[in-house]
Amino acid sequence: MTIKHPLFARCYARYAGPALRKAGIDEHRRRLLAGLTGEVVEVGAGNGLNFPYYPPEVTRLVAVEPEPTLRALAEQAAARAPVPTTTVAARAEQLPFPDASFDAAVVCLVLCSVADPRAALAELRRVLRPGGRLRFLEHVRSPSPALRRVQRTLDATLWPHLAGGCHTARDTESALTTAGFTLTTIDHFDFPPSRLPLPAAPHILGTAVRDRDGGALSEGAPTVDP
Repeated sequence: MTIKHPLFARCYARYAGPALRKAGIDEHRRRLLAGLTGEVVEVGAGNGLNFPYYPPEVTRLVAVEPEPTLRALAEQAAARAPVPTTTVAARAEQLPFPDASFDAAVVCLVLCSVADPRAALAELRRVLRPGGRLRFLEHVRSPSPALRRVQRTLDATLWPHLAGGCHTARDTESALTTAGFTLTTIDHFDFPPSRLPLPAAPHILGTAVRDRDGGALSEGAPTVDP
């Protein structure tokens, strides 16, 4: 299944990716993927900017991307990836994989733009094996009431249509726990660092675990990095 945003896709690949690298996103990508092993699915892989940072312990990477322009670029990047990588045309809300197919899943700057985050997280949970890890790096709703008002206003305008469906005010941390994941580590930070309160600056990066018994795990509070 495809979702076509050709203008946004070309702009993202040409301008946004390099701008994020200049701002220091590569270090966050390394943190996101460090320690992964086994079979991994990355949902919303874009043009494959994460591929170089997958550790060699990953035996298979399946990269899901619904946008044709970005997926074509991801296919090129897959040929240079340090781990065996294939690309798949699919939406986060309808993953074409059997239950319990993967040891780990990765979402990176994608849950802001999926049409149905609840369905996407349910699918991620479904395709993970019991005890499987979900690694996430997402920009999220601000803890500041004033900035949250700005985010909601932005999301109610043309911004999502101009930015490939992006929403700045999604409470992804709460959505993860509601979906049946247990947060084990989470880091809150602003990216890129700025003195100005940018609507898309609040980010979270961490790990959530799919429970083994179908119910919510009780492992205490997640580790929060300063």
